[in-house]
Amino acid sequence: MLQCLSTKSPSATSSIPASPAAIDVNGYPPGSQGNSTEGSPGASIEPAPNLTQEYSNTVQTNSYNEMWSKIHVLDPNNINHHNHDHDEVQMQIEHINGNEDSHQLLVSQVLQPNRECVDEALRHARPNTLTRLVSTYFDHSENTTNLCLLLHQSIYRARELYAALYELFDIFPSDHHSLSQLQCNKAFEVFLQFDSIDNPFPCPNSHNFHEMRRCFSELKQQLDRKLRKSHSRVRFFSRATSGSTLCVIGTAVAVTIAAAAVATHALVAIVAAPFCTAYFSPGLVKKQLAHVAQLDAAKKGIYVLNNDLDTIDRLVARLYTAVEGDKQLVRFGLERGRDKHSIQEVVKQLRRNQQNFTDQLKDLEEHICLCFNTVNRARSLLLQEIHLHQN
Repeated sequence: MLQCLSTKSPSATSSIPASPAAIDVNGYPPGSQGNSTEGSPGASIEPAPNLTQEYSNTVQTNSYNEMWSKIHVLDPNNINHHNHDHDEVQMQIEHINGNEDSHQLLVSQVLQPNRECVDEALRHARPNTLTRLVSTYFDHSENTTNLCLLLHQSIYRARELYAALYELFDIFPSDHHSLSQLQCNKAFEVFLQFDSIDNPFPCPNSHNFHEMRRCFSELKQQLDRKLRKSHSRVRFFSRATSGSTLCVIGTAVAVTIAAAAVATHALVAIVAAPFCTAYFSPGLVKKQLAHVAQLDAAKKGIYVLNNDLDTIDRLVARLYTAVEGDKQLVRFGLERGRDKHSIQEVVKQLRRNQQNFTDQLKDLEEHICLCFNTVNRARSLLLQEIHLHQN
């Protein structure tokens, strides 16, 4: 399914920044924001943007809410867990994870413009290097959506993994003196269940972010080379066209002056001819500018997607570590059998971790939803450039 994805990735050891700081508000590289006035005498200092407010505004937009609804209403995991037993819920989760048709349904609903729209546009394009690069970009952006959908399923599996633990917290007493043996046995069974289920998040050493970024990095290098060539052609065509125009004017003047002498007239034509053959149609310059616009749109799309992938990568690594930490606590309790004091201490520590883990899940879910919109926005801009050139 993910043609450019593998199972190797370097360990994610960098710390995660606060959520607002991870959002690229404008979607452009820092160098494209204009000339800096920092350090200039008398330059007015603009107040720093409130990134927390920007982030809050972003997750309240209509496009974000629409995407949030799509990825939740289509997911069979969006059920009332209190009205279903654990085995039934787990069977539904395994069904959606192993059902290719259900996954493709999600992709078709989330990914816009979808593959059919892209294929239709590229079908009318001339098969050349530009078309190949643009097609590769669309493939990589679709793979990004596939990866994020798989991670979204990991969030649901994580919530299911912790559901029984959190239900245990509701009935567990605050001190071990009032802990009954029945409650202790219940906790031990929940611990066994929790320990038997694999970590829902991919290991930092095996998930697909590294391969996805490698694909984008290779594509960016190819786009950079093609952009340099296109810019060079635009400059060459512009200079050649301007030079040819001057040549035509100069030739006309020379012909007028020498009109009285046929021999001179013939000489002027002979001398002028080699310098006037370099005229290029304005359509060639327009075509190269269209190529530049498409390449630039793809390059900017790679930039913003790489930023989103870096953020999601760190969030996933942090959640994986959190689950592994809780599993170690649970194994500590299991190793000591049904001892009340040990079980009480484990439950106490797991309770302390609960809110932080819940917040991390929500943070990842929001960033995945934002990434879906980033992918779609970048695909739409590139497809617009393609349609402009075709028209």
